[in-house]
Amino acid sequence: MLSVRKRMDIEAAYREVGTYRGAAEMCDVDPKTVKRVVSAKESSSDTPERTRNYEGVREIVAAKLASTRGKITAKRLLPIARAAGYDGSARNFRRLVAEERAKWKRSVGAKGRRPGVWLPGEHLLFDWGELGRLYIFCAVLAFSRVRFVFFADNCGAEATMEALAACFEYLGGIPKVCLTDRMPCLRADTVAGLVVPTPDYVRFATHYRFRPDFCLAADPASKGLVENCVGYVKSDLVVPEELEDKGAAYANEKAPVWMAEVNNQVHSEICAVPLMRFKDERSLLGELPSLRPLVGKMEVRKVDKLSCVRFASGRYSVPNDHIGRQVQVHVRRKTVEIVFLGEIIASHELVAPGETSVKDEHYGGPRPAPNRAVRAKTEAEKAFCALGDIAEEFIRRAAAAGATKLASDLKELAALESAHGRDVLVAALGVAVEFGRYRASDVRSIIEAGQAVHRPVAPGEAVVLDLPKASTRPLSAYSTKDLS
Repeated sequence: MLSVRKRMDIEAAYREVGTYRGAAEMCDVDPKTVKRVVSAKESSSDTPERTRNYEGVREIVAAKLASTRGKITAKRLLPIARAAGYDGSARNFRRLVAEERAKWKRSVGAKGRRPGVWLPGEHLLFDWGELGRLYIFCAVLAFSRVRFVFFADNCGAEATMEALAACFEYLGGIPKVCLTDRMPCLRADTVAGLVVPTPDYVRFATHYRFRPDFCLAADPASKGLVENCVGYVKSDLVVPEELEDKGAAYANEKAPVWMAEVNNQVHSEICAVPLMRFKDERSLLGELPSLRPLVGKMEVRKVDKLSCVRFASGRYSVPNDHIGRQVQVHVRRKTVEIVFLGEIIASHELVAPGETSVKDEHYGGPRPAPNRAVRAKTEAEKAFCALGDIAEEFIRRAAAAGATKLASDLKELAALESAHGRDVLVAALGVAVEFGRYRASDVRSIIEAGQAVHRPVAPGEAVVLDLPKASTRPLSAYSTKDLS
């Protein structure tokens, strides 16, 4: 008697060669045996198909999958089927649920999507990604596929609008619509399925003259361009450069190099270079406003008499023509911006509490060196200071050297003018200042010495002289051997 495996081999050989003799040679049996096995197979195929034990609950399973939009599991459906009379195994019931779910998806859930057709200058898609402690802002200009990336340490409203402003400046224009998902930082409320943006985002959009738009709930495919871009940035920039723990500032230094690289390569979807395609789209973008809007909380401060404002226990200078005015202080990425009537009048790096940041241009130039002027009050002082600048310098040097008899010596020094003349006295005072001699007797000695006063000068060049040559004798001439 043939085994089941042998019968299956004979049937497979007959299907392959199509003759009894050929199948008999392949399986090493008689051709009549092959004919008998094939005839039995053909006759058994006419028997009715056996019904499954779960056919009685098929309609119940289909109805539950339709009411739950395919979300209910076989584990939760099995008790309902048991109550309806199903007595088969859980494994067999899972087959039924898989079949019915596939039917439901084909009929309802998987109708396909229409491909996006983007118009030039129309849509900008943006979204946030996260990897470690680094937040990644990605934006894609839909028509030309120009990609923009920006890094931050958070994904709040202020960081989002700052990244959007940087993106507009990178593009050099404003698209008509900015599309994103329902991120909470830009969403004030949801009414009838529509997103109500926050007032700050509305003011931001009004300033740049674009229309904010939001995806439907649980519909990330409507902005799949930027979803793919986020994953691409992670795998192609963040991970290879190991930017997760290096901070947003360092990552933003790497971002322009990466953008220049990817935007100059052929895009697989549009089969064109994004920047080359962007040249045609650029003229359709809106014009950039002259000023970037101030985003985030603003602190009001009054400029004090030192032409400074206090913020977070630090002091920051402003142009001195704003003394007494009320200004607004704003912090953007560790930079303090001071604003008056919508214009940034000063910008400083954020300093630690108790420190001061001062810029010379706010005070008309660099700080002058301290100058303690000589103010003559007595008659002797006035007469001595009348000799000119050398007299004032003599007084400063003598005071610094601790000449306690200076006041009594000034009258005597002034009297030397009438005895020796002004020029002689001024020259003597210059020598006294040079050598640090600040008594009246010292000045008198200098005048008496006249030209004999030693005046050291800096060393000059070496003097080269041609000296005459003297006759010489060898050392052997001084030997004592010939003397004996």
